[in-house]
Amino acid sequence: MDSGDDSEIRTLLRRGGQAQFPDGTFRVTVLDGPRAGTTAVMDGGTPGRLLVGTSDACDLRLEDREVSRRHLALELVGNRLSVVDLGSRNGTVVDHVAVREAWLGGGETIRIGSTTLGVVYDPEGKNPEVPFATGFGRMRGESRAMRRIYPLCHKLALAAVPVLIEGETGTGKEVLAEALHEEGPRASGPYVVFDCTAVPPNLIESELFGHERGSFTGAAAQRRGVFEQAHKGTLLIDEIGDLELALQAKLLRALERGEVRRVGGDKSLRVDVRILCATRRDLDREVQEGRFRDDLFHRLAVGRVELPPLRERAGDVAVLARHFWATLGGEGAPSAALLARWEAAPWPGNVRELRNAVARVIALGDDVHRDPPSAAGDAEPAPVGDGAGFLEGVLASNVPWPEARQRVLDELERRYIERALAEHGGNVSRAAAASGIARRHLQRIKARARGE
Repeated sequence: MDSGDDSEIRTLLRRGGQAQFPDGTFRVTVLDGPRAGTTAVMDGGTPGRLLVGTSDACDLRLEDREVSRRHLALELVGNRLSVVDLGSRNGTVVDHVAVREAWLGGGETIRIGSTTLGVVYDPEGKNPEVPFATGFGRMRGESRAMRRIYPLCHKLALAAVPVLIEGETGTGKEVLAEALHEEGPRASGPYVVFDCTAVPPNLIESELFGHERGSFTGAAAQRRGVFEQAHKGTLLIDEIGDLELALQAKLLRALERGEVRRVGGDKSLRVDVRILCATRRDLDREVQEGRFRDDLFHRLAVGRVELPPLRERAGDVAVLARHFWATLGGEGAPSAALLARWEAAPWPGNVRELRNAVARVIALGDDVHRDPPSAAGDAEPAPVGDGAGFLEGVLASNVPWPEARQRVLDELERRYIERALAEHGGNVSRAAAASGIARRHLQRIKARARGE
């Protein structure tokens, strides 16, 4: 285990330097304990992190009762191997030292539960080239972290299996889901999104499966659920980790049988739907702690993609900033100084935060990106007129700076969406594709602008 300062490697990663590109390969072998002799190889073609634990979804799956479902993650970075404990029950020990995160150079042993892993570095190990690509569908990114997952995304787009998309808030999970739909054989079919966090718990079953007229108070008419709406197409269940346990059982039954029953109905309806799920939560840990059904997890995680946070996508900040600048109507191009400041930022809100920062600079000037994004207030917006008149109205309202800034951003979004829809005859799908905006996000902005 390397106990030295890892700041140099992190700086290189952030700047897209040589440490991003693997120099050799690592072999991790189970030396003793259950599944002794099992080996996993990490090379430059490995799509992201390699997960170690007892879950069937782990790349190196162990059969040790003292090991957590998703115990630790390994990632190849240059000629070092990053090991990160994922909040395991019993911890991770590298060469007799308990660690939460460490850099390995080869020759170490990792102890987890009753299992010992040996780490071997081969500097001559063959490292496959990762083909250059600028994106997948409407996803954008040229970093190695993204290019490593594009081949997997292409395969998953053509498959009929459920896919679980994981990642921090703002990493682009919904954009990837749309790309998987649009690049697959169901592209001509409907694409429906159900957000588990946007519907009151008592209405989720009705939203998922539909209801018959009079089945409950307020059910004035028959309604199709999202499964029926997505028939012959794709259904994205967003934030699946927030779904209550009782509804998880009903969802599992619908997936296994390929049929749904409306609330208050007496017959089942066959549905043909491709399921995609997205979550910001660690579902392995949710299963381990009893908040998510194990059988549903395995039903959904047949295919699995983990989107890296923006801070681990070396070089992509500038790529994405230029893309957003162009699609949001910025004049010319962002300055080199502005790009440099953006590249040095941590971006805890990931790609979504970067997009908002670009929009603010376009609307308000070159130095407002230094202020953190803020939520929109409840006050009524300033009157809408031409650009100068609108800004004067905001200034005359004497509201606090964060609220004024948000009003301008909201108005920019409204006008941009209005123009994009007008240019594409009101077709939301074409406007979203041309704008580089997720269709659901575009629909939300459109609805908000209309007061719906």
